Amino acid sequence: MKIIKDSEFANEIKNSDVPVLVDFFAEWCSPCRQLLPVLEEVANEMGDKLKVVKMNIDDSPETPTNFGVRGIPTLIMFKNGEAVATHSGAMTKSKLAAWINEQLS
Repeated sequence: MKIIKDSEFANEIKNSDVPVLVDFFAEWCSPCRQLLPVLEEVANEMGDKLKVVKMNIDDSPETPTNFGVRGIPTLIMFKNGEAVATHSGAMTKSKLAAWINEQLS
């Protein structure tokens, strides 16, 4: 999974041929660290159907502010460059996969 900065956000999201899941996180966030292996597993299983990127809110505060991110981890699904769904908080692999599949259908 690629970690992107504010300056890369538009290019990564708007120019993607597939939906993009952005994980807004921070290094100091325990639930964010718990979500990481789950997110990696699901991203690997999704293959070419979904692109998953991460954004550190401490390094890139502009984008999370623009999307109203108030807590972390926050996941935002983008389709065709537009935010279509948001989920805050950690979750199990099965719940994450179900939430992603719901957004992709």
